[in-house]
Amino acid sequence: MEISGKIVSLLPEQSGQGKNGIWKKQEYILETTGQYPKKVCFSIWGDKIDQFKVNSGDDVEVSFDVESREYNQRWYTELRAWKVAKQGSGGAAGNDGPPNFPPPSSDDFLEKADDGDLPF
Repeated sequence: MEISGKIVSLLPEQSGQGKNGIWKKQEYILETTGQYPKKVCFSIWGDKIDQFKVNSGDDVEVSFDVESREYNQRWYTELRAWKVAKQGSGGAAGNDGPPNFPPPSSDDFLEKADDGDLPF
């Protein structure tokens, strides 16, 4: 899943010792745009905290997984980010996708369509 918005708050980094070793996580508050903006909390775990370098005020697009777990008959839901792309700066942190090429001009399309040979 994906969501876009502006980072409005960084919560304190958390760390601890688990059965699989030391862990750390950072939570961020993102505010969506639109007529009715929403605030959404998402988390980044481990080395990705330093990889994405998210700061307050950044416009970002966050790709995440939703995960819920039960503890003492209560359910807790977390949005775990696996990619954060900064918007508007030309560069993207953690963006492994294809480069953005401009769309072909309509003149090129019309020239190819006028030859009378249909592609199907």
